[in-house]
Amino acid sequence: MGLLSSSVSITRYKVVGKLEEPVIEAVTQGLKKNILREIDEDETEKASGWTSFNNPFKPDFTGSSFLIGTHFVFSLRIDKKSIPSKIIQKYYILETSKKLAENNREFLSRNEKKLIREHVINTLSLRIPATPKIYDLVWNYEKNYLWFFSNLKTANEELETFFSKTFKLTLIRLFPYTMAELSCSLSDADRDLLLKISPAEFTR
Repeated sequence: MGLLSSSVSITRYKVVGKLEEPVIEAVTQGLKKNILREIDEDETEKASGWTSFNNPFKPDFTGSSFLIGTHFVFSLRIDKKSIPSKIIQKYYILETSKKLAENNREFLSRNEKKLIREHVINTLSLRIPATPKIYDLVWNYEKNYLWFFSNLKTANEELETFFSKTFKLTLIRLFPYTMAELSCSLSDADRDLLLKISPAEFTR
């Protein structure tokens, strides 16, 4: 689900911290250093990285192509290989039978079985392409706000971790509790009361 979709889910963040000047150059270098690495031809099962909003399968951050007015617009891409368990089991049985026949044995040790399974998964990982998931984001650096176009827990956690790694900045997810704490001058007593508030369920 992306920025230009007919329906979107959005998570809003407060960006805490400052980048080195010049800001555009700092963002450019951060994106280039953490660009998505393709994993279709190696054994890696999962990879995350930044990619272009306009062309997510050929990321290019030259010439500030990700800058629109006062906003940085780019995407987080998460590639993951998913091998069906029945496929793994099929090749595991074949490899196990082959190993037993070659050594004229009836049983394999636990370690041998583990090594065979790992070999099967690694071999299949080289043959199965990764499935990409792309999540757009809009970052208003001047006002320190970021909009991430997903509410998925795994995607948001990946963004928060990867954004911090790339830019050395912290993302604070904005919802009523954090917005009250950030936007209001709360006393210690008020903050304690805020922490004790529990969600209310409304029924008709």
